[in-house]
Order: sequence, then C-alpha cells, then structure tokens
Amino acid sequence: MLHDATVRKSIEARIDAIRGDSPRQWGSISVYQMLWHVNELLAASIGEGTLPPQKSPIPAPIMRFVLLYMPWPKSAPTHKNAIAKGEHDLEAERARCKELIAKFVSRPVDGDWPVDPSFGAVTGKFASKFQAKHLDHHFRQFGT
Repeated sequence: MLHDATVRKSIEARIDAIRGDSPRQWGSISVYQMLWHVNELLAASIGEGTLPPQKSPIPAPIMRFVLLYMPWPKSAPTHKNAIAKGEHDLEAERARCKELIAKFVSRPVDGDWPVDPSFGAVTGKFASKFQAKHLDHHFRQFGT
C-alpha cells in the first residue's frame, strides 16, 4: 500500500535509481515514457488527470480483485489514453512522480476518492494498493 511509509520510501528510492539508460526488461516503452505513464495514472487516481472513462470487458469487482491479488503479465493492457508516445523529460517526470505520490498519500486512505477512469468507484485502500503494485511493476520493468 502506497500509504505505508516503508513501501513509499522504497518506491521513492527506486524513482531516484531510475536512469535514462536503465535497461528495459520487457515491453517497448522507454524509461521516460514509463514515468509519464505511471504519472498519468497517479494523477487520475487523485482526480487531477484527464483520462476519460474506459470500461473493461471484465466486471469492475472482478478486475479489481485480479489487479490486487494476481500476478500481472509483463505487457498487461492499460488505459488507452495512458499509453505514452514520443519523448518526455526524465527529470521532469521523476519530479512529477514524487509530487504526485506526495499528493496521493496526503489523502486519507479511509476518505472519499475520485472515481477511477478504469475501475469506477474505488476505495482509498484499493487505490493505494493498486498504485504501489503498478509502480513496482514498471520499476521492475527497468531493473529498479
């Protein structure tokens, strides 16, 4: 859960460890695009994003369970508007990621959370677990 201080500190250390030449372990996005991608989903989770609603063919309760408790395939599908294209500035995206995490964890986990564009109404507990797992997934993609 991203709200757990130990998890958050580990994630932040991994953000700092990312380099422009971090080797990709799978997929086709660059490290710059990966940071942009995770930032788009972090922003959406706190109501700052511009991702339009996108329904999954799998019912939301089942999808939320799968996302939290099952392993993710290496090239798992994502929100179509969160697919990064072009180049992005590594340091700007790194700073944005840290800023978004700070905003994310400043929200009470037991409080109200914005409707997620992919998963609908979510709890803070789901959002916090999902974002921690999403960040971990992509940081492993680049060896951090």
